[in-house]
Amino acid sequence: MPGTGTPTPPDAPGRPTADTAPGTPTEAGEPEPDQGPGTTGEAAAEPRGGADGAETGDGTTDQAAAEPEDGAGDAAGDEPRDGTTGEAAAEPRGGADGAETEDGTSGEAGAGAEGSAAGAGASGGGGEGGEAAAPGVSEAQAELAAQRVERERIARRKAEREHPVDAGGKLSGRAADLLAAVRAVESGAKAPGLTFDEAPAAPRRAAPAPPPAPRPRAAERPVGDIGAVRAVLARGGAPEALAGPAAEALGEGAAERLSEDPWRLLAVPGVRPAQADGFAQALLGPAAGPADERRGAALLDWLLAQAAERGHTALEAPVLEKALAQYGVPAPGAALEAAIGDGAVLVFHEPLGEPVAEDEEQPVRVLVGLEEHALAEESLADGLARLAATFTGPADWSRAASGPGAELVRAVAAAGLVTHTGGEAARAEPRALLEAARGLGLRAVLAAHAPAPGAVTVAELLAGTGAPGRDADGRFELDLLVVLDAPQLDVETAAALVESVPDGARLVLSGDPGVLGSAGPGRVFADVLAARAFPHVVSRTPDPGPIGELVSGIGVGELNQVDAPGKEVVIVPVRDAGEAVHRTVQLVADSVPRAFGIPAEAVQVLTPGHGGPAGTRALNAALKERLNPGPGRFGGFDPGDRVVHVPAPGGALPARVVSADAEGLHLDAAGARIVVPKDRVESRVRHGWAVTAHQAVGSRWPAVVVVLPGDAAQALSRDWVYTAFGRAERHLSVVHGVEQALAHAVAQVPPKPRTTRLTGLLRALAAAQREQA
Repeated sequence: MPGTGTPTPPDAPGRPTADTAPGTPTEAGEPEPDQGPGTTGEAAAEPRGGADGAETGDGTTDQAAAEPEDGAGDAAGDEPRDGTTGEAAAEPRGGADGAETEDGTSGEAGAGAEGSAAGAGASGGGGEGGEAAAPGVSEAQAELAAQRVERERIARRKAEREHPVDAGGKLSGRAADLLAAVRAVESGAKAPGLTFDEAPAAPRRAAPAPPPAPRPRAAERPVGDIGAVRAVLARGGAPEALAGPAAEALGEGAAERLSEDPWRLLAVPGVRPAQADGFAQALLGPAAGPADERRGAALLDWLLAQAAERGHTALEAPVLEKALAQYGVPAPGAALEAAIGDGAVLVFHEPLGEPVAEDEEQPVRVLVGLEEHALAEESLADGLARLAATFTGPADWSRAASGPGAELVRAVAAAGLVTHTGGEAARAEPRALLEAARGLGLRAVLAAHAPAPGAVTVAELLAGTGAPGRDADGRFELDLLVVLDAPQLDVETAAALVESVPDGARLVLSGDPGVLGSAGPGRVFADVLAARAFPHVVSRTPDPGPIGELVSGIGVGELNQVDAPGKEVVIVPVRDAGEAVHRTVQLVADSVPRAFGIPAEAVQVLTPGHGGPAGTRALNAALKERLNPGPGRFGGFDPGDRVVHVPAPGGALPARVVSADAEGLHLDAAGARIVVPKDRVESRVRHGWAVTAHQAVGSRWPAVVVVLPGDAAQALSRDWVYTAFGRAERHLSVVHGVEQALAHAVAQVPPKPRTTRLTGLLRALAAAQREQA
């Protein structure tokens, strides 16, 4: 346990680097489990009873996703009592399903994909089967080109199809052709069926296709007729409150789509399979059965969407088949084949291990994913390769390569894409690079995940509200882009960012690989590091002081005692959650300001979750009562309240309430005025004296109080502790009630894996470039 004592230095002077992505997203703005600091239980493919995803009285949850229910569950759209959600791995359950949380966020799920894409080779599957590669084209190039051919065929199929395939109908025409292409192997032979229980044949080759156009931005879907949607929901016994979300999720013609295919209700955030089944039975009567093809397609899409919330961009086909079977789909393999053939999902064959001899069969794994994530990963891989390839040659930056960051300056002088890892102190190195580049007359921009001095946020950069401008081609007018907090980049954001960097410009991705991962799907920074295709600079700058020493040890799995003569690290033992709340308020309002001269508004409280007796909700209520009491005149808020604004999943902007009127809630965020409309206050604003570690990533405070009540033990992991403790600059108080669970989490609970394809795509592109050289 950390505390005053003899220091034990970490193994390395800087924080460790890693090729695995930390963290798993679950919730908009704060992607760890929204379960309060309650006890959670994980399982894999084993039946359960009891409430499914519902929070217990003390804020605990059972983590699950992709698990079938034995009962009808709650009415579609009902929210759990305290906004907690569940997480799991393709496991059956009984009882009610967790729905959307009361603050507009959704629960963790994802059919429990195993492992990650790190170490995989080029991806494949789903293109023109049996076509020979053009002369001089490598297998990696052919494989990537085949993916693009498949995209084009799916786009044509979707453009020509006006109605979904009828339930019970057989695939024909283009759908049958596509399914045949998916089944094809390198020899051109057609398999009798796609069997995922066995290793598929080696990836097929296809004629190369021209480079694709830049990935188009997803246009906003027209909102459907809410009145008509409300009428359909009423016929099926679903709450009227789902009308707006359903019209937004399904777009124009939403009412007709729901009438024809009631399982489309699963596209609405928070709706679970048991609820969609009940809705379908009310609309269709006896015709609504578990074998309905519409049900299988909707479940498959839902499983992949839930997986994306947990950070996966794809899932292994056997995992999906198992999950479909547990939801009562009688022929899961056929349901998966039909979805692939119809273009609803995409399939990829990823080689495993090292390349084998020509007369041997290459082991592969079959991955299935949604089109938007597949396109984003491929666009990102292409964009990163483009920046590395369009670099015109080394520049003479020798006079700028001195002092902190000299190694990074030299690396960027010689390459178009560079990765950089290190702890909080290492952030000075990218800043030194920025100043050196500007001194040489280059247009250099610094971007960060959260507001930081001298930096524009990534969200502002993409929205065009921060420098730089864009040229006629829509790309940034810059010569160097340095991105801090790179582990927080999800695949969609990273793809949009890289697409906007012009040819010949330099890109630096910098971050601490030990912190929690992105809120959205993907493990971009870790995948780029794992591909080992670009120059990588590891900082040797250690974080100073007792807090830096403590956090560095946590990064290598050691919870060391540190010598803190100035009480930089203080442990506050507590017996229960009530005492934890009391001591936290005392620390923030009195002890820390009195002992260290740090005002209460500069002290940040962190805790594992939102629900429970010592979650963010309970802590914020107690802190508001002490620091800014008031009646909560506007949606529970008063002028002067410290809040967090979550404009989109993955973004948490600290702010303070200024006023409220008919227009909405007026916030001040570091001098910038924000107006949150009335109807969005509940889902986008929450009190901010206490936040989760995911909301805190990218920010630091003079003093931090980390609250660990006893029921938080199962929610802890090494990356969570590393992130939370590392937010403190001068003082860290740990309100400690988890006994040995803290040391256990640091030593033995690694980040949860994510299944992605980016590493394999980057390795394939790098291999293709080497073959061309």
